[in-house]
Amino acid sequence: MAKYLVIVESPAKVNTIKKFLGSNYEVVASNGHVRDMPKSTMGIDFENDYEPKYITIRGKGDKLAELRRCVKKADKVYLATDPDREGEAISWHLANALKLDPKKTARITFNEITKPAVKESLKHPREINMNLVDSQQARRVMDRMVGYSISPLLWMKIKRGLSAGRVQSVALRMLCDREDEINAFIPKEYWDMDAVLKYNKKDFKVSFYGNEKGKIEITGKEQLDGIVKELKAARFTVSDVKKGNRSRKAPVPFTTSTLQQEASKALNFSTQKTMRIAQQLYEGVEIKGRGSIGLITYLRTDSTRISETAEAQVKDFIENNYGESYMTKEVTTKKSGKKIQDAHEAIRPTDVTLLPDSIKAQLPRDLFRLYQLIWKRFVASRMQSAVYETTNVKVAAGKYIFNAATSKLDFDGFMKVYTDSDNEKVVTNNTVSKLEKGMELDFVEFEENQHFTQPPAHFTEAALVKAMEEQGIGRPSTYAPTIGTIIGRRYVIKEKKNLYVTELGEAVNNVMKTAFAVIVDTAFTANMESLLDAVEEGTVEWKTIIRNFYPDLDEMVKEAEKKLEKIKIADEESEEICEECGRRMVIKYGPHGKFLACPGFPECKNTKPYLEKAGVPCPKCGKDVIIRKTKKGRRYFGCIDYPECDFMSWQKPSTKKCPQCGGYMVEKGNKLACANAECGYVESKENKDR
Repeated sequence: MAKYLVIVESPAKVNTIKKFLGSNYEVVASNGHVRDMPKSTMGIDFENDYEPKYITIRGKGDKLAELRRCVKKADKVYLATDPDREGEAISWHLANALKLDPKKTARITFNEITKPAVKESLKHPREINMNLVDSQQARRVMDRMVGYSISPLLWMKIKRGLSAGRVQSVALRMLCDREDEINAFIPKEYWDMDAVLKYNKKDFKVSFYGNEKGKIEITGKEQLDGIVKELKAARFTVSDVKKGNRSRKAPVPFTTSTLQQEASKALNFSTQKTMRIAQQLYEGVEIKGRGSIGLITYLRTDSTRISETAEAQVKDFIENNYGESYMTKEVTTKKSGKKIQDAHEAIRPTDVTLLPDSIKAQLPRDLFRLYQLIWKRFVASRMQSAVYETTNVKVAAGKYIFNAATSKLDFDGFMKVYTDSDNEKVVTNNTVSKLEKGMELDFVEFEENQHFTQPPAHFTEAALVKAMEEQGIGRPSTYAPTIGTIIGRRYVIKEKKNLYVTELGEAVNNVMKTAFAVIVDTAFTANMESLLDAVEEGTVEWKTIIRNFYPDLDEMVKEAEKKLEKIKIADEESEEICEECGRRMVIKYGPHGKFLACPGFPECKNTKPYLEKAGVPCPKCGKDVIIRKTKKGRRYFGCIDYPECDFMSWQKPSTKKCPQCGGYMVEKGNKLACANAECGYVESKENKDR
């Protein structure tokens, strides 16, 4: 009997796949990549048309020896690594490292680790797709060029151990730009007003809209009081009633990006945790009566397509469990301007009849919660829209108009199974739904509320993934590692769900923006992703991208070196004297930002916190304001005399007092604003010293 060898990436897949195949098949794992460019050098042969220099990854020698022994015993080798660019590249590296005979080697892929899918893949072996491999090589070489060219400049300017990356630096730039927007934001006052009316002995509210010409924004109390004065003698009459239906479409199945976003919102998972758990669900989980089985399809995808088999299975399931009225006639599709890599399916359960509750006892809590989320979203995607009965009422009062609206769920549709974290709140008011045109309503009172506009929200991991996807930065496999890198490097810290840029992150971003503006440009990075897609499609040769990319990068690096040479790189001296040896202490960067260190190191190892003065007196006690950090590294301004004085501000205080209320003012971009939002006084910084 012939002997067949199947090589997969992960040891977790071995047992799952082994039980699907007969005794003639041996299944082994490569444990990921076996070859890569060396860490000690850039690993690119510039004299030989940018050819990458691959070596065996340290520690993988024994694994390759084991694989060679298995190859010798096999009549045919199937390379069954993941069905994406990275997986294709691993297969190509294995074929080269193991010197596999092309006649006895085949590439197989499956989108799910189930018996039918694995068996079917063996019926359709193919050659390694070099377009996919070259696309991965182009990404790897470009990332190596950026990282190994720019990182040494960051070491020279800031501190050793820092890194720059083609995608990570753009993600950091996006976070820094958002911080700048927040810091420069000036709140604006606005008011809303409800009229409490009575109909049939029941009170209900209508909201002020404006007049026949359109909506009126109420920007101050004086304006509001004027409107209220005009309304004192007004009669409230129903001027228009519109009844209708509104439908809410079913969601599309999950892609990598939307799964990361929804798991963050609904389950409070980080992007990395989501991918780690999804990987376990994909590779195989032990289920009673079935053994080890992959519960979901491949987790790195930006497609919302599903297979015909899965489509038929889910339709039968919906009809049998919820009735024909719940089956969709028209599937919701994802609209996107960018190229979708449609070779994959959306993320879905491999068997929709395997209900989450039926296997809940056999799954760890987090695996169950993520599987349930994926299962519900998939089933919902093939169900009818939810339908609401709506009533919109206009109430006339003098020359002004008030509005009221109510909705009632008429048919739950997909919501029978799934409601997402952004699900709209349905306001149901039976009194409003009974109103008819011409009715006169009794006035009870006005309710007035003051508000201030809010700054843009800080990015969460979910929001950053969404923004990266919308701008075409990165791909499904890169979102989680990119965010993990900038958090791991302490460029960014996470408090609750929000991401905040640290002092170190700001320093790195400033160097990148100054010297490498093109690299951190979102449009440039998105264009590079499109070119990588073109390599995958076979329309662009991968070396062409590198030939066009590297000379410009090299020129930028040389220019940056000249600029940085003009900047004083020596450690900045402080006014603090080392208590142990009398030298003047210097300011250094550490993992948590700046600190003071004795320049006599290693003879003198004295260090202490660096209290950086903001150059303004404390508005409360008059002592120095210093720049402090939260435990996780977020910057704020506080009094040097803490805890005796508890002054703190997220924005830098100004020496100028507010001319309107006498309070202290803070810097907001190119403006000064009163720290008391209710005061609302703002002036340009040019007026600061007048």
